[in-house]
Amino acid sequence: MAAPDDSAKPRLASGCRWGGTEQDRVILFPEGAIKLQGTGRQVLERCDGQRTFGEIIQELQKQFTDADPVKIRSDISQFLEQLRHKRIVDY
Repeated sequence: MAAPDDSAKPRLASGCRWGGTEQDRVILFPEGAIKLQGTGRQVLERCDGQRTFGEIIQELQKQFTDADPVKIRSDISQFLEQLRHKRIVDY
């Protein structure tokens, strides 16, 4: 899977939306729902169509200073590509 370009602006795909409560947020999509916690939730909350992939990476690298910045980029790239493949995220 190819990593998103730094200028890409990830957002929820058409037909997908946030649901659930503030404590138990889920992404609702035509085939079901995904409950989000932890880092996955933090990544997707930043996928608002306004921030670029590069900006999202920078924000999370600043937040998780103990983690390897290269690993952060790789993990988030893989996460978003999996969600794009499932048509939950678009960019």
